[in-house]
Amino acid sequence: MSYYIIKLLITTFLIVLISEIAKRSSLAGAILAAIPLVSILAMIWMYIDTNDSSSAVEFSNSIVWLIVPSMTLFIAFPILVKRGLSFYPSLSIAILMTILAYYSVIFVLTKLGIR
Repeated sequence: MSYYIIKLLITTFLIVLISEIAKRSSLAGAILAAIPLVSILAMIWMYIDTNDSSSAVEFSNSIVWLIVPSMTLFIAFPILVKRGLSFYPSLSIAILMTILAYYSVIFVLTKLGIR
């Protein structure tokens, strides 16, 4: 149980740290946020849990296919805000658009036989 608490604390600490840095410098926060820390942590936790790198490799390969649809959020959100929508509706719409983009890519990959 303490292992899960440690995982939670480390992961939470990094997210809070990045958001605090972003308050002071949007560029520094963006650089840190652009580093795939969540993915890196997930691969580390997978390896520690299983002592097998194959699950982390499979996870990493899956992420590659989902990079492009994840860009939907970062493109749509600022456009929506600049067009006059307030923060939460813009974020909600951008999230929904990103989810649709994920499903679209997964659908296409499935049709192409890529898992």
